[in-house]
Amino acid sequence: MSERADKTSDDDAVFKALASATRRGMLDALKESPLTTGELCARFPDLDRTTVLQHLRVLESAELVTGRKIGRERHLSLAPLPIKRIYDRWIGEYARAAVELLDRLDTE
Repeated sequence: MSERADKTSDDDAVFKALASATRRGMLDALKESPLTTGELCARFPDLDRTTVLQHLRVLESAELVTGRKIGRERHLSLAPLPIKRIYDRWIGEYARAAVELLDRLDTE
């Protein structure tokens, strides 16, 4: 598989992870500070632990969340690089193009 195909696959995993409001909420919680798995589960009282862990697996497979074991606890942290990659590749490019278009319309 080419490097470009790898990046496309990585981007697809990030977009899939970000498609869920629950997973975006988990990222918001981890943006504030690292949490243990139990603390993350407590932030989503409407979901059972198994469902939270399923969402967490999607975030980890997209490399948006990292976890490390400390004793009996698993500490989770936000890994912002995939989001930055999406911003650099998609959002930044399209925002720049939109600003240029508006500038051209304004000057014409």
